[in-house]
Amino acid sequence: MDDNPRFPIAPPPFDGASRRVDPGACFDWLRQGWALFMANPGIWLAAAVLVLVLTLALHIVPFIGTLAANLLTPVLAAGLLHMARRQSTGGELALNDLFAGFQERAGPLVILGVIYSVALLLIFLVVGLLVAGGIAGGTAGMVMGGGRAASLGLGMMLGGMLLGGLLAAVLSAPLFMAMWFAPALVYFNGMEPVAALKASFAACLANWLAFLVYGVILLVLGFFAALPMGLGFLVLVPVLAGALHASYRDIFPKA
Repeated sequence: MDDNPRFPIAPPPFDGASRRVDPGACFDWLRQGWALFMANPGIWLAAAVLVLVLTLALHIVPFIGTLAANLLTPVLAAGLLHMARRQSTGGELALNDLFAGFQERAGPLVILGVIYSVALLLIFLVVGLLVAGGIAGGTAGMVMGGGRAASLGLGMMLGGMLLGGLLAAVLSAPLFMAMWFAPALVYFNGMEPVAALKASFAACLANWLAFLVYGVILLVLGFFAALPMGLGFLVLVPVLAGALHASYRDIFPKA
């Protein structure tokens, strides 16, 4: 048996270790995303058009289209991240870089989409049962009773819908945290889907304040992007892709 090491020695697999950053780091992520976009706006706008058109076209098809869109989301995210990595390292950007996720690590990326779809379905079922129960009880009270019973029935309906919305937000937050960095960890670092989801969740949890600030900013940006018939998303999508890559490099410095 040969005990001598063989060269080149393969580096150890990435363990998903992350670090904490200052809450104000999210402003620098967005600044870097904007800088990437402004350095090559033509390619980024074309990529945004392809992503949005493909996603909207899939969502038009009931159920199957939505499922396909969810499965492809991590693959397209990997393509956008590949574009951001290529440009930030001085490479020449091309539109076909958007499809890099279909050429490398496509299987694990699709598995991420499967996990994401199943989790969303479970959340939908739980919230749907709660809302349906509140509506059914409220409707029965409004139909069978009068006056006060009708008011109570209406209150049950509204309460069920409100509680359902809150529950959806609470249940969706951990899912989004797990998915946030998962495509980058799978595509760039070769991590397996479940391990990437765990590492992403741990990183977001450790930086919850930064992502809380970031989330508020994204809500505001999304609101204004939707005003001009949604055309603002042609700019927002590339900027957020660059910001996601910047946050990945910031929080996973050893990746």
